Amino acid sequence: MATKSEQNQFDLIVIGAGINGLGILRDAAERGLRVALVEQEDFCYGVSAYSGRLVHGGLRYLEHGDIPLVRESLRERELLFKVAPHLVKPIRMIMPFYSRNTRPAWMIRLGMIAFDVLSFDKTVKAHRILSKKAVKQRFTGMAETGLSGAALFTEGQVEYAERLCTELAVAAAEAGAEIFIHSKVTNFVIENGRVVGVKARKTGGADFELRAPLTVNAGGPWVDSVLHGESDKAAIASKRLIGGSKGSHIIVDPFEGAPTDIVYYESQTDGRLVLVIPWMGRYMIGTTDRLFDKEPGAARCDMDEIDYLLTEVNILMPEAKLTLDDVLYTYSGVRPLPYAPGVKEWKIPRSHIVLDHASTGYPGLHSIVGGKLTTYRQLAEDSVDLAVKQLGKGLKKPVSKHSAFPGARTQNFTIFAAEFKSNSGLPADTTNRLLSLYGTRAQEIAGLAKANQALAERFDPASPAIAAELIFAVDSEFAETLADVFSRRILLAYEPGHGLQGVKRAAEILAAHLGWDANRLEAEIAGYEQWLDHLAIPATVTA
Repeated sequence: MATKSEQNQFDLIVIGAGINGLGILRDAAERGLRVALVEQEDFCYGVSAYSGRLVHGGLRYLEHGDIPLVRESLRERELLFKVAPHLVKPIRMIMPFYSRNTRPAWMIRLGMIAFDVLSFDKTVKAHRILSKKAVKQRFTGMAETGLSGAALFTEGQVEYAERLCTELAVAAAEAGAEIFIHSKVTNFVIENGRVVGVKARKTGGADFELRAPLTVNAGGPWVDSVLHGESDKAAIASKRLIGGSKGSHIIVDPFEGAPTDIVYYESQTDGRLVLVIPWMGRYMIGTTDRLFDKEPGAARCDMDEIDYLLTEVNILMPEAKLTLDDVLYTYSGVRPLPYAPGVKEWKIPRSHIVLDHASTGYPGLHSIVGGKLTTYRQLAEDSVDLAVKQLGKGLKKPVSKHSAFPGARTQNFTIFAAEFKSNSGLPADTTNRLLSLYGTRAQEIAGLAKANQALAERFDPASPAIAAELIFAVDSEFAETLADVFSRRILLAYEPGHGLQGVKRAAEILAAHLGWDANRLEAEIAGYEQWLDHLAIPATVTA
């Protein structure tokens, strides 16, 4: 039997369970490293959940001449279409040509040509240019004044970014990774001038220590606070690394003149590019871009951001006439951009950096700066390549670059889906829901419901979700709290009613399964309701 010290000894420790940290965890575990992940909250708790949920080729980066990042983004987008087709899907995007735009039509046309050239290995449609008439036929609600046409091209969408992160964690655990969520790193363990591990504290529990010759700080917008630790004596001396930029979105129901494609258009207020995105049967409108120096978890959508987004969408689609009353909820996240004082938010580079703190006197520690959802895998490969080199162990090349995600493990997903619909024994709307969220792993949830008919219960009258999903979330997907389950596993949090009609019954089902007493049950419901503040519409000030 392994001793306690051996149980706590790893080759690599990863801090942070956003898309980048989970990508590093999976890659490292599959290369044969003994690796642990420590996360203060839960998978996809931060900016990974609060993005525009696009897997995009970085068309905007062409403006800044960042050709390598565009090529990397396009390559990784294509890879995700292949390895996670149940979650990452092609979607058409339309970019209108207006005479009022600061970017003339010829510039956008050139950008489209370059975009297609750089995505030479794509399996999706190339761009095409639409006449004004063709634009109006495709998107009837678009304003006509000054419109001369549009570019139509293909990007990727991951409606459920939380599910992408969860499946990365599942794959990492299958490869031997150990996962500690709701565990905050409080300080680093430093011996003989070298970082040799971390001290952490379980939420509501005890302190513990993990050791490894190498630690990767993938804390996203929390990178600097992780380095600072809980006391100045334990802080890692470093110049400021993250200059976070807050992006906010608003969510509305379908509206008059709404598009069927994503619309990517130039703001009339400041020239930024704004998107109207079909999402989960509704529309996501965003994003804003402003520097944010507060604690990242405190990011919320402000009223002036809502006003900005509503103004822009109503200019683009005059029939929409959207008002504050149409906003179902909002969300905001802080992008972990490099600290670049004096540089406009939208001009800060989006490429990633793997910083080795040996250069500042702290060998054994790396920090991840920047990065984005689309290119998480390449960031992970770069990080683990350096780790393998410095550790002198582990495979030199990633194992699962071309391997299907856990929910896409089938020879033909279309055939699997058809068979599942025929054999699941569940209503059609539940079957469709399970396929869209879990892919081939839907079979495991249906199996739970077949083995125990009580788990086929619809615990929320507004949703086709079933009780088996709750059990699956805690038994097979690492969820520990009701908020984990609702907001980052089964995703009822993002329905207009946030799953509140069924939250008490769901808590009762989990309490019976996990042994929660009455106090714990009430605390879990309160904890979820408190988390919903992330989606709140700011209160208006009245005279």
